[in-house]
Amino acid sequence: MSVRNTTSSSDFTLLGLLVNSEATGIVFTLIFAIFVVAVTANLVMIFLIQVDPRLHTPMYFLLSQLSIMDTLFICTTVPKLLVDMVSTEKTISFVACGIQIFLYLTMIGSEFFLLGLMAYDRYVAVCNPLRYPVLMNRKVCLLLASGAWFGGSLDGFLLTPITMNVPYCGSRSINHFFCEIPAVLKLACADTSLYETLMYICCVLMLLIPISIISTSYSLILLTVHRMRSAEGRKKAFTTCSSHLTVVSIFYGAAFYTYVLPQSFHTPEQDKVVSAFYTIVTPMLNPLIYSLRNKDVMGALRRVFTRCSSAQKVCVGISSSNKALPSVFESTADLGRKPAPLLTAVGITQASAFISLPV
Repeated sequence: MSVRNTTSSSDFTLLGLLVNSEATGIVFTLIFAIFVVAVTANLVMIFLIQVDPRLHTPMYFLLSQLSIMDTLFICTTVPKLLVDMVSTEKTISFVACGIQIFLYLTMIGSEFFLLGLMAYDRYVAVCNPLRYPVLMNRKVCLLLASGAWFGGSLDGFLLTPITMNVPYCGSRSINHFFCEIPAVLKLACADTSLYETLMYICCVLMLLIPISIISTSYSLILLTVHRMRSAEGRKKAFTTCSSHLTVVSIFYGAAFYTYVLPQSFHTPEQDKVVSAFYTIVTPMLNPLIYSLRNKDVMGALRRVFTRCSSAQKVCVGISSSNKALPSVFESTADLGRKPAPLLTAVGITQASAFISLPV
């Protein structure tokens, strides 16, 4: 019986980030390095926020949610991309493609809403500092984070079934490095104009709601900062908000190009570059922007390193003490087996000295 490799008719083939490129090795190394840095930086950020009591504030709680989203986001697309770059089999099953679509829609939608909520948090902190502990208490923070996750998952549950129920025929090759909806719909053999219009409206609404919150929040923040008489207060407010504005500009700019700009302005190569930017580069930039520009996070990192080094010194000291104990026990055992002249002499001397003490 002859054995041959066959591909299921329901499988898709991902053409990848680069097609027939000689720079695959360099690109693979670069993407792998970015992936490792992104995952490590986000996990470190989550760890610091959990272990350092000084970071147990609403702003850092929301930032920990952003790090979780970024970690899941980059793990949705990059591992499959790296495997495909070193493998001859670049297929993805129909079910796996649907799961990938759902996960990246959920993560990107959740991040849309979360960035808007983070802007609201900055507005309350700058414009209503006295009421900040009340307006942003633990219950409110949990509700806001849950709302962001729910909004993103709602987007995934709405668009994924429709995308996967479209009939696909003819070519099964997706000219992309992951199952992004616009690239997948190009393989459909039915009219998808109505669905594309629905998706366009959905994406515009998901962008407009957070952007409206962000624009309103930062307009009020600018007015409040303008009225401040303290130069130090202005500097602190701008430093606090600049990191968030940088992340918002990068993430929303890429999303606007992908989902709002008409398809006539798109090319497959540009789509791949932009998608790689917000699915690979942005999850790495977010924790670096918030950590390198934030004294609280850097201080927490230094404190963790200090505690680790102190604990290591204590462990080394204990192990050194434990190594010295066997010699003491050995000398005691030898003392029981045969008398030691020196110890006997010392004992006699101490006994005579004790007897000669005045009463």
